[in-house]
Amino acid sequence: MVTLSKPSLMTEDSGSALKDVTQGARRATGDASFSAPIPDSQVAPIARRRRFSSAEKRRILELAERCTKSGEIGALMRREGIYSSMLANWRKQHDHAEQVALAPKARGPKPDPALSERRRADQLARENAQLRGKLDRAHIIIDVQKKLCTLLGLPTADVPDENK
Repeated sequence: MVTLSKPSLMTEDSGSALKDVTQGARRATGDASFSAPIPDSQVAPIARRRRFSSAEKRRILELAERCTKSGEIGALMRREGIYSSMLANWRKQHDHAEQVALAPKARGPKPDPALSERRRADQLARENAQLRGKLDRAHIIIDVQKKLCTLLGLPTADVPDENK
């Protein structure tokens, strides 16, 4: 039980002093006659996924490689707040990065995809023109052969053969 040492605080004349004493106290009636600032909550309003930098991933992988006794990796994962699948994925990423770094690099200028498409289109246009020229020559040769057959009186493919 709390007792007030100053009797002046209990009188009606000293209302401001009573407000000073009770300002931080809770009221059971729900009377919100005074406005106290609402403290910031420490919980983030939106849950955000943790992101690990490459340095953090390397550090955790090195610590995991140093673990030799049973249960040490589990303790490391609990301490760092990670799952075993994350550790496995990071190991795969690390191995892939090493393979890419050690792979031989192609020398010379890098091919431009737009330029190679233009070159391919130009090459196809040249081939098309050549094939059209050959087709025109073949039509001319066929026409000459037809005329020669009619002059010599030989049967042609256009005229059905009556001997069959």
